[in-house]
Amino acid sequence: MRTIEHIVAGGAAGAATRHGDVYDPNSGQVQARVTLGTTADLDRAVAAAQAAQPGWAATNPQRRARVMFRFKELVEANMEELARTLSSEHGKVIADSKGDIQRGLEVIEFCCGIPHVLKGEYTQGAGPGIDVYSMRQPIGIGAGITPFNFPGMIPMWMFGVAIACGNAFILKPSERDPSVPVRLAELMREAGLPEGVLQVVHGDKEMVDAILDHPAIGAVSFVGSSDIAHYV
Repeated sequence: MRTIEHIVAGGAAGAATRHGDVYDPNSGQVQARVTLGTTADLDRAVAAAQAAQPGWAATNPQRRARVMFRFKELVEANMEELARTLSSEHGKVIADSKGDIQRGLEVIEFCCGIPHVLKGEYTQGAGPGIDVYSMRQPIGIGAGITPFNFPGMIPMWMFGVAIACGNAFILKPSERDPSVPVRLAELMREAGLPEGVLQVVHGDKEMVDAILDHPAIGAVSFVGSSDIAHYV
């Protein structure tokens, strides 16, 4: 049976002790199993992100934008494969799955213009003898916890902007339909993103708690229910 693994820089750390079932919504049968990660798996991802992020942040915005342009091309070229994979785990019809991915691409298109968005501001004479300027700088490492219902769109909403702005990003997708987020991370690597800048970790509450408690993660983005949002 197919096993869906983490996308962590340096590869797998060893045999996983826990797995979750990924169902085929057309038959109700288990079609794959996904590795459920631990705090140790997250620590490995954070360490890789800490190593990769400074160099990525130092890359000028124009070069970062070129990676986003290339990623957009690759997603469009692989649209059919991505849509069929999404449908096979979520249950949406193919047309709806393509719409899911296309809505995510709209944010990636925005990220292709990130050099202009990252410009700071300067105000001369804000007060007597006072000039004011602002600079936009990356926070370091961000994380995203994404839901079952839009496994293509919402991950791209989150990691696209974070990465274009010079951050590293750790994505924790729903364990019920994780294959499309994994494939998107693979396409980002193919587009030229350095290893460690975008990683995918799988898991349940144990992984969510590890993300929320990790001192090196500077921001967490979440989409889901109000109750879990309060928890986050």
